[in-house]
Amino acid sequence: QVQVTESGGRSVQSGGSLKLSCVVSGIMDSIYVVSWFRQAPGKQREGVASFWTRTDFTDYATSVKGRFTISQDDAGTTVYLDMKNLTAHDTGLYFCAAGPGEGSPLNPANYRIWGQGTQVTVSS
Repeated sequence: QVQVTESGGRSVQSGGSLKLSCVVSGIMDSIYVVSWFRQAPGKQREGVASFWTRTDFTDYATSVKGRFTISQDDAGTTVYLDMKNLTAHDTGLYFCAAGPGEGSPLNPANYRIWGQGTQVTVSS
């Protein structure tokens, strides 16, 4: 059973930076991609960034390209989301998800393994 646990969310000022962590545990045989999603109040969950664990390939939502960086530690147990130049539009509950890599990696419908989320609040 694979589990993911997010951490690192907090309140920051607009223009600030934040680094989120997603610890992935369990048997990883069927896990090929780990992604970050976010959900603002009253809005649908949207894909932010994806990391392909076997190839280090990454993919980003247009809204975060050039500001966010997704990466994995050398042990392969933690996936990070490094966020810079944050704005109020980045506010939301950030989730980590792990999956087999079927379909679009930024589509939440393609994941069954989710964490509880970590809150990011950006104030102007």
